[in-house]
Amino acid sequence: MRVLFFLLEVLFFFLIAGCLLRAWMNQLRINMSAQPGRFAMAISDWLVQPLRRVLPRALMQSRVDWGSLLAALLLALVYGLLWWLLASATGAHMAALPVIVSMAFRLLLRVVLQGLMLVLLGYALLSWLQPQSPVMGLLDRLCAPVLRPVRRLVPTVGGVDLSVLVLLVLLQVGLMLLA
Repeated sequence: MRVLFFLLEVLFFFLIAGCLLRAWMNQLRINMSAQPGRFAMAISDWLVQPLRRVLPRALMQSRVDWGSLLAALLLALVYGLLWWLLASATGAHMAALPVIVSMAFRLLLRVVLQGLMLVLLGYALLSWLQPQSPVMGLLDRLCAPVLRPVRRLVPTVGGVDLSVLVLLVLLQVGLMLLA
């Protein structure tokens, strides 16, 4: 049964991450025709496109990609429902709505924290090992909005920007609190 819970979580982690990455890249006006935009679109189009057709036009004209965000939320709720159904099948007796919402919220938050950690790790490693890499521009645009506030508080030490390290530690603390 633990294997089923694990596979369910992995599947929904990637689907939700694709929707959230798509929303983030659209928010930052990053071209979706290159990677990872094509990947995010490939795993989320089946849900995002129909949602965009039913969302009010006023929402669709805002800068926020409401279709992708709503898709991530719906996927998280479906994950919570499936998790509750699997747990109930094992004999656990839990109230449905609180468990579904709680599991959905936990997965959404975990996807955000771990996804951001992965992008920051890629950014940090490439900035040290291959700063002229073509993907550095993309990673810099993805990371800059979350690093900017940390950079205001954390000074560079010996010419080294420690803001990524500080943010990684904070994200790890967030994951520990979530667990």
